[in-house]
Amino acid sequence: MKGRPSGFTWEVVGKEVVISHHGVVAATLHGEKAHQFVREAEKGDQQLLMSRVAAGTYKAPGERRTGPKPRPRGRR
Repeated sequence: MKGRPSGFTWEVVGKEVVISHHGVVAATLHGEKAHQFVREAEKGDQQLLMSRVAAGTYKAPGERRTGPKPRPRGRR
């Protein structure tokens, strides 16, 4: 499917979770965030989850995107 995230991998290193995208480290999770990530990754779409954790702002093709914001007008 076009537009879906791909190329992400994750591994547990000690008490950390390291997320890589095409071999480059994209994020490292520690503590409770690492535990929560592992629990969620076992349940759902791992690629989508990793892209959201690593990029923070990834939207799937079906999610709403907003258009450009209006520019403020000067005084008249």
